[in-house]
Amino acid sequence: MYNSEKIIPASVTFVDIAGLVAGASKGEGLGNKFLANIRQCDAIIHIVRAFENNDIIHVDNGVHPSRDIETINTELILADLQTIETRISRLQKEVKANPKVRDALDYIEGIKRNFEAGIPLSVSKNIIHEYIDDLHLLTAKPVIYVFNVNEEMLVNDDAKNGLRQLAGDNPALFICAKLEDELKGLSPSDATELLASYAVPEMGLVQMIHAAYDVLGLQSYLTAGQKEVRAWTIHQGWTAPQAAGVIHSDFERGFIAAQVVDYYDLIAAGSEVAAKAAGKVRTEGRDYVMQPNDIVEFRFNVSK
Repeated sequence: MYNSEKIIPASVTFVDIAGLVAGASKGEGLGNKFLANIRQCDAIIHIVRAFENNDIIHVDNGVHPSRDIETINTELILADLQTIETRISRLQKEVKANPKVRDALDYIEGIKRNFEAGIPLSVSKNIIHEYIDDLHLLTAKPVIYVFNVNEEMLVNDDAKNGLRQLAGDNPALFICAKLEDELKGLSPSDATELLASYAVPEMGLVQMIHAAYDVLGLQSYLTAGQKEVRAWTIHQGWTAPQAAGVIHSDFERGFIAAQVVDYYDLIAAGSEVAAKAAGKVRTEGRDYVMQPNDIVEFRFNVSK
Protein backbone atom coordinates (compact mmCIF):
# COMPACT_ATOMS: atom_id res chain seq x y z
CA MET A 1 0.00 0.00 0.00
CA TYR A 2 2.86 2.42 0.78
CA ASN A 3 5.43 0.97 -1.66
CA SER A 4 7.86 1.00 1.25
CA GLU A 5 11.55 0.39 0.79
CA LYS A 6 11.69 -1.64 4.03
CA ILE A 7 9.28 -3.58 6.21
CA ILE A 8 10.56 -3.99 9.77
CA PRO A 9 8.48 -6.21 12.06
CA ALA A 10 8.60 -6.19 15.82
CA SER A 11 10.94 -8.78 17.26
CA VAL A 12 11.03 -11.10 20.25
CA THR A 13 14.28 -12.85 21.12
CA PHE A 14 14.01 -16.34 22.57
CA VAL A 15 17.20 -17.69 24.15
CA ASP A 16 17.37 -21.47 24.02
CA ILE A 17 18.89 -22.69 27.27
CA ALA A 18 19.56 -26.39 27.87
CA GLY A 19 17.50 -27.96 30.64
CA LEU A 20 18.66 -27.44 34.20
CA VAL A 21 19.36 -30.52 36.29
CA ALA A 22 19.09 -31.01 40.03
CA GLY A 23 22.08 -29.29 41.62
CA ALA A 24 22.37 -26.60 38.95
CA SER A 25 22.44 -23.88 41.61
CA LYS A 26 25.60 -25.56 42.95
CA GLY A 27 27.17 -25.78 39.52
CA GLU A 28 25.98 -29.24 38.48
CA GLY A 29 25.93 -29.73 34.71
CA LEU A 30 26.34 -26.32 33.16
CA GLY A 31 24.11 -24.83 35.81
CA ASN A 32 25.96 -21.62 36.64
CA LYS A 33 26.31 -20.64 32.99
CA PHE A 34 22.65 -21.29 32.24
CA LEU A 35 21.45 -19.55 35.38
CA ALA A 36 23.44 -16.49 34.29
CA ASN A 37 21.71 -16.59 30.89
CA ILE A 38 18.28 -16.75 32.54
CA ARG A 39 19.18 -13.76 34.71
CA GLN A 40 19.51 -11.59 31.59
CA CYS A 41 16.03 -12.47 30.25
CA ASP A 42 12.75 -10.64 30.88
CA ALA A 43 10.68 -13.80 31.29
CA ILE A 44 11.17 -17.55 31.54
CA ILE A 45 9.52 -20.05 29.21
CA HIS A 46 9.68 -23.48 30.78
CA ILE A 47 9.43 -26.24 28.17
CA VAL A 48 8.02 -29.29 29.97
CA ARG A 49 8.10 -32.71 28.37
CA ALA A 50 4.71 -34.40 28.68
CA PHE A 51 4.90 -37.22 26.14
CA GLU A 52 6.18 -40.80 26.29
CA ASN A 53 8.67 -42.04 23.71
CA ASN A 54 11.13 -44.81 24.49
CA ASP A 55 13.40 -43.62 21.65
CA ILE A 56 13.93 -40.24 23.32
CA ILE A 57 15.81 -40.42 26.61
CA HIS A 58 14.70 -38.32 29.56
CA VAL A 59 17.57 -37.05 31.69
CA ASP A 60 15.93 -38.19 34.94
CA ASN A 61 14.43 -41.46 33.68
CA GLY A 62 10.72 -41.42 33.00
CA VAL A 63 8.38 -38.59 32.11
CA HIS A 64 7.04 -36.73 35.15
CA PRO A 65 6.06 -33.13 34.33
CA SER A 66 5.31 -32.24 37.96
CA ARG A 67 8.73 -33.47 39.07
CA ASP A 68 10.49 -31.58 36.28
CA ILE A 69 8.68 -28.36 37.16
CA GLU A 70 9.54 -28.82 40.83
CA THR A 71 13.20 -29.43 39.99
CA ILE A 72 13.46 -26.22 37.98
CA ASN A 73 11.61 -24.15 40.57
CA THR A 74 13.81 -25.53 43.35
CA GLU A 75 17.01 -24.68 41.47
CA LEU A 76 15.83 -21.15 40.72
CA ILE A 77 14.86 -20.61 44.37
CA LEU A 78 18.22 -21.95 45.58
CA ALA A 79 20.07 -19.64 43.18
CA ASP A 80 18.02 -16.66 44.41
CA LEU A 81 18.62 -17.70 48.01
CA GLN A 82 22.37 -17.42 47.47
CA THR A 83 21.88 -13.97 45.96
CA ILE A 84 19.81 -12.55 48.79
CA GLU A 85 21.97 -14.10 51.52
CA THR A 86 24.83 -12.02 50.16
CA ARG A 87 22.64 -8.91 50.20
CA ILE A 88 21.41 -9.65 53.75
CA SER A 89 24.98 -9.97 54.97
CA ARG A 90 25.80 -6.54 53.53
CA LEU A 91 22.66 -4.87 54.89
CA GLN A 92 23.26 -6.29 58.38
CA LYS A 93 26.52 -4.38 58.43
CA GLU A 94 25.03 -1.20 56.96
CA VAL A 95 22.05 -1.04 59.32
CA LYS A 96 24.33 -0.42 62.29
CA ALA A 97 25.40 2.90 60.79
CA ASN A 98 22.22 3.68 58.85
CA PRO A 99 18.90 2.74 60.52
CA LYS A 100 17.04 3.64 57.32
CA VAL A 101 18.30 0.38 55.83
CA ARG A 102 16.21 -1.58 58.35
CA ASP A 103 13.08 -1.69 56.15
CA ALA A 104 14.99 -3.16 53.23
CA LEU A 105 16.68 -5.69 55.49
CA ASP A 106 13.39 -6.80 57.05
CA TYR A 107 11.79 -7.16 53.63
CA ILE A 108 14.61 -9.22 52.15
CA GLU A 109 14.79 -11.41 55.24
CA GLY A 110 11.08 -12.11 54.69
CA ILE A 111 11.85 -13.18 51.13
CA LYS A 112 14.52 -15.51 52.48
CA ARG A 113 12.01 -17.19 54.77
CA ASN A 114 9.68 -17.71 51.80
CA PHE A 115 12.50 -19.20 49.74
CA GLU A 116 13.36 -21.58 52.56
CA ALA A 117 9.69 -22.63 52.53
CA GLY A 118 9.88 -23.24 48.77
CA ILE A 119 7.85 -20.16 47.79
CA PRO A 120 9.16 -18.27 44.72
CA LEU A 121 8.98 -14.49 44.57
CA SER A 122 6.65 -14.56 41.56
CA VAL A 123 3.68 -15.55 43.78
CA SER A 124 4.19 -12.57 46.09
CA LYS A 125 1.50 -9.88 46.05
CA ASN A 126 3.82 -7.36 47.69
CA ILE A 127 6.97 -6.92 45.63
CA ILE A 128 8.89 -3.78 46.62
CA HIS A 129 10.96 -3.20 43.52
CA GLU A 130 13.29 -0.58 44.97
CA TYR A 131 14.66 -3.22 47.37
CA ILE A 132 15.23 -6.05 44.90
CA ASP A 133 15.32 -4.89 41.26
CA ASP A 134 19.10 -4.64 41.18
CA LEU A 135 19.35 -8.27 42.36
CA HIS A 136 17.74 -9.60 39.15
CA LEU A 137 16.15 -12.46 41.05
CA LEU A 138 15.20 -15.41 38.86
CA THR A 139 11.95 -16.24 40.63
CA ALA A 140 10.72 -12.66 40.21
CA LYS A 141 10.51 -13.15 36.45
CA PRO A 142 7.15 -14.05 34.89
CA VAL A 143 6.88 -17.66 33.73
CA ILE A 144 5.16 -19.27 30.76
CA TYR A 145 4.78 -23.04 30.76
CA VAL A 146 4.91 -24.79 27.39
CA PHE A 147 3.93 -28.45 27.61
CA ASN A 148 5.43 -30.51 24.79
CA VAL A 149 2.73 -33.10 24.13
CA ASN A 150 2.03 -35.75 21.51
CA GLU A 151 -0.73 -35.60 18.90
CA GLU A 152 -3.17 -37.55 21.08
CA MET A 153 -2.76 -35.24 24.07
CA LEU A 154 -3.09 -32.18 21.87
CA VAL A 155 -6.79 -32.98 21.42
CA ASN A 156 -7.36 -34.41 24.91
CA ASP A 157 -8.89 -31.64 27.03
CA ASP A 158 -8.80 -33.70 30.23
CA ALA A 159 -5.08 -34.38 29.86
CA LYS A 160 -4.38 -30.73 29.10
CA ASN A 161 -6.43 -29.54 32.06
CA GLY A 162 -4.39 -31.81 34.32
CA LEU A 163 -1.16 -30.29 33.01
CA ARG A 164 -2.58 -26.79 33.19
CA GLN A 165 -3.04 -27.17 36.94
CA LEU A 166 0.72 -27.72 37.26
CA ALA A 167 1.26 -24.21 35.87
CA GLY A 168 -0.76 -22.60 38.67
CA ASP A 169 -1.63 -19.01 37.79
CA ASN A 170 0.99 -18.87 35.02
CA PRO A 171 0.10 -19.06 31.31
CA ALA A 172 0.15 -22.60 29.89
CA LEU A 173 0.55 -23.55 26.21
CA PHE A 174 0.32 -26.97 24.61
CA ILE A 175 2.58 -27.60 21.64
CA CYS A 176 3.46 -30.81 19.82
CA ALA A 177 7.05 -30.47 18.64
CA LYS A 178 6.59 -33.39 16.25
CA LEU A 179 3.63 -31.65 14.62
CA GLU A 180 5.52 -28.34 14.47
CA ASP A 181 8.33 -30.11 12.60
CA GLU A 182 5.83 -31.41 10.04
CA LEU A 183 4.33 -27.94 9.59
CA LYS A 184 7.67 -26.46 8.53
CA GLY A 185 7.58 -28.47 5.30
CA LEU A 186 4.03 -27.53 4.32
CA SER A 187 2.57 -24.65 2.33
CA PRO A 188 0.72 -22.02 4.42
CA SER A 189 -2.69 -23.36 3.32
CA ASP A 190 -1.77 -26.97 4.09
CA ALA A 191 -0.27 -25.95 7.43
CA THR A 192 -3.47 -24.10 8.34
CA GLU A 193 -5.55 -27.14 7.39
CA LEU A 194 -3.39 -29.48 9.47
CA LEU A 195 -3.56 -27.19 12.50
CA ALA A 196 -7.34 -26.95 12.14
CA SER A 197 -7.60 -30.75 12.24
CA TYR A 198 -6.18 -30.56 15.78
CA ALA A 199 -8.29 -27.50 16.68
CA VAL A 200 -5.08 -25.48 17.07
CA PRO A 201 -5.45 -21.85 15.90
CA GLU A 202 -1.78 -20.94 15.41
CA MET A 203 1.68 -22.44 15.09
CA GLY A 204 3.58 -22.91 18.32
CA LEU A 205 6.01 -20.06 17.78
CA VAL A 206 3.17 -17.60 17.18
CA GLN A 207 1.46 -18.79 20.35
CA MET A 208 4.69 -18.24 22.28
CA ILE A 209 5.13 -14.73 20.87
CA HIS A 210 1.60 -13.76 21.91
CA ALA A 211 2.09 -15.27 25.36
CA ALA A 212 5.41 -13.43 25.78
CA TYR A 213 3.82 -10.10 24.84
CA ASP A 214 0.92 -10.70 27.22
CA VAL A 215 2.99 -11.79 30.21
CA LEU A 216 5.35 -8.83 29.78
CA GLY A 217 2.51 -6.36 29.21
CA LEU A 218 3.66 -5.40 25.71
CA GLN A 219 1.97 -4.41 22.47
CA SER A 220 3.01 -2.98 19.11
CA TYR A 221 1.95 -0.08 16.93
CA LEU A 222 2.89 0.75 13.34
CA THR A 223 4.37 3.68 11.49
CA ALA A 224 4.03 3.66 7.71
CA GLY A 225 5.49 5.56 4.79
CA GLN A 226 7.48 5.13 1.60
CA LYS A 227 10.77 4.85 3.48
CA GLU A 228 9.60 2.03 5.74
CA VAL A 229 6.72 0.32 7.50
CA ARG A 230 7.82 -0.53 11.03
CA ALA A 231 6.32 -2.09 14.13
CA TRP A 232 7.37 -0.51 17.43
CA THR A 233 7.05 -2.37 20.73
CA ILE A 234 5.73 -0.49 23.75
CA HIS A 235 4.13 -1.27 27.10
CA GLN A 236 0.38 -1.65 27.33
CA GLY A 237 -1.22 1.53 28.65
CA TRP A 238 1.41 3.88 27.26
CA THR A 239 0.23 7.24 25.96
CA ALA A 240 0.94 8.64 22.51
CA PRO A 241 3.92 10.79 23.69
CA GLN A 242 5.49 7.78 25.44
CA ALA A 243 5.05 5.69 22.29
CA ALA A 244 6.61 8.47 20.21
CA GLY A 245 9.62 8.45 22.53
CA VAL A 246 10.45 4.90 21.44
CA ILE A 247 11.22 6.28 17.98
CA HIS A 248 13.23 9.24 19.29
CA SER A 249 13.31 11.18 22.54
CA ASP A 250 12.66 14.41 20.58
CA PHE A 251 9.32 12.97 19.43
CA GLU A 252 8.19 12.68 23.02
CA ARG A 253 9.69 15.96 24.17
CA GLY A 254 8.17 17.99 21.34
CA PHE A 255 4.96 16.00 20.94
CA ILE A 256 2.06 17.98 19.42
CA ALA A 257 -0.43 15.36 18.23
CA ALA A 258 -0.79 11.90 16.71
CA GLN A 259 -2.66 11.08 13.52
CA VAL A 260 -4.11 7.60 14.07
CA VAL A 261 -5.92 5.05 11.91
CA ASP A 262 -6.82 1.50 12.90
CA TYR A 263 -5.04 -1.17 10.81
CA TYR A 264 -8.26 -2.96 9.87
CA ASP A 265 -9.98 0.31 8.93
CA LEU A 266 -7.06 1.21 6.67
CA ILE A 267 -7.05 -2.20 4.97
CA ALA A 268 -10.82 -2.04 4.44
CA ALA A 269 -10.56 1.48 2.97
CA GLY A 270 -7.71 0.49 0.66
CA SER A 271 -5.62 3.64 1.10
CA GLU A 272 -4.89 6.40 3.57
CA VAL A 273 -6.76 8.91 1.40
CA ALA A 274 -9.86 6.70 1.33
CA ALA A 275 -9.61 6.13 5.09
CA LYS A 276 -9.54 9.90 5.66
CA ALA A 277 -12.51 10.38 3.38
CA ALA A 278 -14.41 7.75 5.39
CA GLY A 279 -13.60 9.55 8.64
CA LYS A 280 -11.42 6.73 9.93
CA VAL A 281 -8.31 8.85 10.48
CA ARG A 282 -8.38 10.87 13.70
CA THR A 283 -6.12 13.25 15.59
CA GLU A 284 -5.25 12.31 19.17
CA GLY A 285 -3.55 14.34 21.88
CA ARG A 286 -1.21 13.77 24.81
CA ASP A 287 -3.62 11.70 26.88
CA TYR A 288 -4.41 9.16 24.16
CA VAL A 289 -3.67 5.56 25.24
CA MET A 290 -2.18 3.55 22.38
CA GLN A 291 -4.06 0.52 21.01
CA PRO A 292 -2.50 -2.61 19.45
CA ASN A 293 -3.80 -1.99 15.90
CA ASP A 294 -2.83 1.68 15.69
CA ILE A 295 -1.01 3.06 12.67
CA VAL A 296 0.39 6.42 13.72
CA GLU A 297 2.04 9.52 12.31
CA PHE A 298 3.45 11.74 15.05
CA ARG A 299 3.60 15.50 14.80
CA PHE A 300 6.20 17.21 16.95
CA ASN A 301 8.27 20.35 17.24
CA VAL A 302 11.49 20.77 19.16
CA SER A 303 12.94 24.23 19.63
CA LYS A 304 16.70 24.38 19.38
